[in-house]
Amino acid sequence: MEGESPQMRNGKYAADISSIKEAHERIKPFILNTPLLSSTSLDAISGRHLYFKCECFQKGGAFKFRGACNAVFSLEDQDASKGVVTHSSGNHAAALALAAKLRGIPAYIVIPKTAPTCKVDNVKRYGGQVVWSEASMQSREEIANKVRQETGAIFVHPYNDARILRYYLASFFLQCDHAYLVILLML
Repeated sequence: MEGESPQMRNGKYAADISSIKEAHERIKPFILNTPLLSSTSLDAISGRHLYFKCECFQKGGAFKFRGACNAVFSLEDQDASKGVVTHSSGNHAAALALAAKLRGIPAYIVIPKTAPTCKVDNVKRYGGQVVWSEASMQSREEIANKVRQETGAIFVHPYNDARILRYYLASFFLQCDHAYLVILLML
């Protein structure tokens, strides 16, 4: 499947400081600035100052919305008009559907038949078009590829995509100036 590979290209990493800052500026109007909390009890146990980024309060209920939003809003208008496609049975599926809805483009979400109903309902609530697959990764990928070929939609990999990775990093890097930072993600 095509997507922006997170490996190093042309001597540049998938996420450098400038790409992280660009990603942050691109989607700042769409995301919530979720709280960064600490715990004196956990600080005492660890001997460090720990901070917890509460992404369960993000739109879509997870940090995945940040990366999906960056992927969707980084597309050129001509590409975006065809929509996006992914395979996921969880938070990435809902996040991509919500980001696409905000941009006003279609989202084709390949979901295994075994996915929890609440996850499928989230995708539908955000306007995603559910396309069923078997539970195997092979089935998910084959069906997503078929949808991509039929619609011209841009494939956004659920985790192996530089556009996604940039904003995962940006979401924490730009809000936290702390030397020791532990992020607890509610998946």
